[in-house]
Amino acid sequence: MVRSKSALIAGFTSTERAYIRRELDQFFNTLPTVAEGFQLNTWRGGAKKGQPKLPPAAKSLLERGLMRLDQSRPIPRLFFTETGIVALRQMIADRRLADPLKFAHVRSELGIDLAPSKAAE
Repeated sequence: MVRSKSALIAGFTSTERAYIRRELDQFFNTLPTVAEGFQLNTWRGGAKKGQPKLPPAAKSLLERGLMRLDQSRPIPRLFFTETGIVALRQMIADRRLADPLKFAHVRSELGIDLAPSKAAE
């Protein structure tokens, strides 16, 4: 059986998984959380001025109902839907799809592992 590049594993395509890992990875000294959502840039000019810029993976997640767009704040954000959280929990729990050490903060938030500080005790 040959798998296509867009084969669904843990409910996400490979492009979507890469996007999610990138958004949830440590940024400088900040550990992003699932609850805060994914911040989006907006168009600064042209016909789409003020609208959120959606990367292809984000657009796919929205279209498939795994994320929702919140534009009620000055900076638009994407948040996981209930279905998306189930798929995310499955993805983060799989060591092949998300490094347990690198994403310990997400594993803790999703209730997969104990909090990193408590695990050391």
